[in-house]
Amino acid sequence: MTSPELDDDGYAALTEKITRERSFGCASYKEKCVRRRIAVRMRARGVHTFEEYGRVLDRDRHEYDLLLDALTINVTKFFRNPETFAAIGREIVPALYARVEPQLRIWSAGCASGEEPYSLAMLMHRYAVAQGKRFDRVDVLGTDVDRASLAAAERAVYLESTLADTPAELRQMYFPMQAPYRIPHDVHARVEFRRHDLLREPFPESQHLIVCRNVIIYFDRTTQEELFQKFAAALLPGGFLVLGRVETLFGPARPMFTPVDNRERLFRRT
Repeated sequence: MTSPELDDDGYAALTEKITRERSFGCASYKEKCVRRRIAVRMRARGVHTFEEYGRVLDRDRHEYDLLLDALTINVTKFFRNPETFAAIGREIVPALYARVEPQLRIWSAGCASGEEPYSLAMLMHRYAVAQGKRFDRVDVLGTDVDRASLAAAERAVYLESTLADTPAELRQMYFPMQAPYRIPHDVHARVEFRRHDLLREPFPESQHLIVCRNVIIYFDRTTQEELFQKFAAALLPGGFLVLGRVETLFGPARPMFTPVDNRERLFRRT
């Protein structure tokens, strides 16, 4: 029996099957990450080869859902990495409200169960309340490939653990009751969720802010460069891009952006 670590043919056949049957572009992800997450599901099902796992997928279609959950990272919290949100509130939110367009479009790409787009909406709402601005100018779009995560985002009901990174001021303002927590109506009304595949579908256009954190890092370099160029094209001049703190903007799109906060990975479209 060939070890999965050495079975390149078996891995290629399995990932081609996944791509063919579920339109999940395994080849665009870093192979090491995909292998590791498939191995997690193989151990859970007690199989030892890619071929055996392929047969599990054939006879148990629910396993596909579990596998895709493993392949798409869905770990998030409200205001995850509070320093990043503080920088967004300081550097980006006032600049967005200063724009003349009637609507402000914000896209949270790879939003998982919705904590990030709701956090962005809360930042915009807090500023609007404090400065007497119109919050109904704000449209936040959250997208992900995982339908179960999007369904959870639509329900907008969250447990205590999701608030671990939420600053005390914002927690008091938006989550004054005990768990389970519901997103306030004013904030919920400005956030929309939609299934979207970054690798296969057109990007939303004319965005003022795109936040895509801890997603790009799982793709190979060529795919990352392509996505950066698509983000640049999707942003209006003067719009902002926010990446994860472990991610780096590079390639042909790099000259299209000016750093706003290098540490927190905030960039402005030139």
